[in-house]
Amino acid sequence: MGSNPINLAVRFILEIVALIIFGIWGWNNAAGVLQYLLALGIPILAAILWGTFAVKDDPSRSGKAPVPVPGIIRLVFELAFFALATWALFDLGNTSLAWVLGSAVAIHYVISYDRVTWLLKQ
Repeated sequence: MGSNPINLAVRFILEIVALIIFGIWGWNNAAGVLQYLLALGIPILAAILWGTFAVKDDPSRSGKAPVPVPGIIRLVFELAFFALATWALFDLGNTSLAWVLGSAVAIHYVISYDRVTWLLKQ
């Protein structure tokens, strides 16, 4: 199920939402020039890290891994990425949205049990 096109689209949407949240968090936690730097810099850095550290031949991705990492490292990275986005929503005072995002991510990973199992075996 982890490579199902609908599930991949949901994961992509979750990734984009997390990047937007990082930008909003950066914007709201600074002032002046730093506000712009954080609003742009945090999501860009997160996107670069997301695309760089991958498991070789991951069927839910292109299969390419610029910097190959073990599956458990990738899984921890993904969970930390979404946990930070959820925390950012809590920090911004959007408790309800944080619960929605956290629940959506949890449901996504439950549905993607085959990918999670595959990552743990790598």
